[in-house]
Amino acid sequence: MTKAGTGTAVAADAPAPEVRLPRRRGIELTLIVVAVLLSVYGYCVTGLARTGAVPPGAVGYGAGLGVLALLAHLAVRLRAPYADPLLLPIGVLLNGLGLVLIYRLDLETPGDRAAPAQLVWSALGVTLFAYVVAALRDHRVLQRYAYVCVAAALILLTLPIFFPAVNGARIWIRIAGFSIQPGEFAKVLLAVFFAAYLAANRNALAYAGRRVWRLQIPTGRVLGPIVAIWLVSVGVLILERDLGTSLLFFGLFVVMLYVATGRTGWIAVGLLLATLGAVAVGRTEPHVAARIQDWLHPFASIEAGQGPNQLAQSLFAFAAGGVLGTGLGLGNSVLIGFATKSDFILATAGEELGLAGLSAIFLLYGLLVERGYRAGLAQRDPFGRLLAVGLASIVALQVFVIAGGVTGLIPLTGMAMPFLAQGGSSVVTNWAIVALLIRVSHSARREYDGQVAS
Repeated sequence: MTKAGTGTAVAADAPAPEVRLPRRRGIELTLIVVAVLLSVYGYCVTGLARTGAVPPGAVGYGAGLGVLALLAHLAVRLRAPYADPLLLPIGVLLNGLGLVLIYRLDLETPGDRAAPAQLVWSALGVTLFAYVVAALRDHRVLQRYAYVCVAAALILLTLPIFFPAVNGARIWIRIAGFSIQPGEFAKVLLAVFFAAYLAANRNALAYAGRRVWRLQIPTGRVLGPIVAIWLVSVGVLILERDLGTSLLFFGLFVVMLYVATGRTGWIAVGLLLATLGAVAVGRTEPHVAARIQDWLHPFASIEAGQGPNQLAQSLFAFAAGGVLGTGLGLGNSVLIGFATKSDFILATAGEELGLAGLSAIFLLYGLLVERGYRAGLAQRDPFGRLLAVGLASIVALQVFVIAGGVTGLIPLTGMAMPFLAQGGSSVVTNWAIVALLIRVSHSARREYDGQVAS
């Protein structure tokens, strides 16, 4: 075009060039290598501390963990190149550290070796991770199967009723020496259902119904189905005495309802109902009442001349660890008893890694949850946002309930620490959660790729 009065040609404004978002798979691979090396280092240090020599299986352990991590990385690189680069390395490091802690406790219990089985379950979990990342092209496909997911979740929650109780709770299915915990898989299925239902009815939940004080109560037609599903699932878990998972489901329901409606009143209602439920169950269920008494008076058994109970031993372990810990392999947390590799695995970490190491573990969990929330906030579709928040909240609630129980902050509930504790069902489920968060984060960043102008 020509500028008026001068005849000078002026070029038309060129469109702003597109900027491609970095995929950051190289960063992910570097962090995975660091995670594997740290895990192998911990494995070797444990063997040196206990036997004075590097464990003979150190090379095999490192190779096995490295191959699993590489398989997961290739799945992400090929199928989810825009995914968050921190999610997978955090999962690898926590899983590797869990294997080290379980191996360390195996050295104290040669007749009960759990590390080899945990490594097999970890391999199954990583395989499921790779399959989900590769096969699930779009997380929104899960929204179509919301009612299939909730039906499968209720079936899984009900099955343990028909099997014998283990340590006072009916949460296991044991057949011919093989055991699984169906509730671990049910929590992911219920998160999918809650996300799908709340996404489809979010406007009615937020704006329809009767207003009571500052809380908008939705109509029964909208809120009724999801409340009924939640009540049935929690009721079954109370019947099975799986109160830890009951608390998890309750917290998940309240958090997702708050995110869907934006009404802070649901948080207050949830806390009130949780308090009333805890008081009622504590007064009517002897098993829960005993745990509450242990929580209120952790040293009562010592004063009675019966020796320390599990909670007291756990507190002693944390105290012995101090700031820097006794060193891997040099603690005495095995005195806690039969649950030292599962419910109380965090006590071993606290004693042998100290407050510094325990804080690092909590920071890893916090970062995993934060990246999950960030993936949800970056999503444009309500289902993906609620799904990411729900899955990240599962990890956050589990860590809070378990850490609070073993440190005496809240009564013990008997759950597995994500990735760290012994439990095949738990580690497989947690890898599935990371895989779904990978898919959601990939979808969120891919939508913005090429749309940012310089």
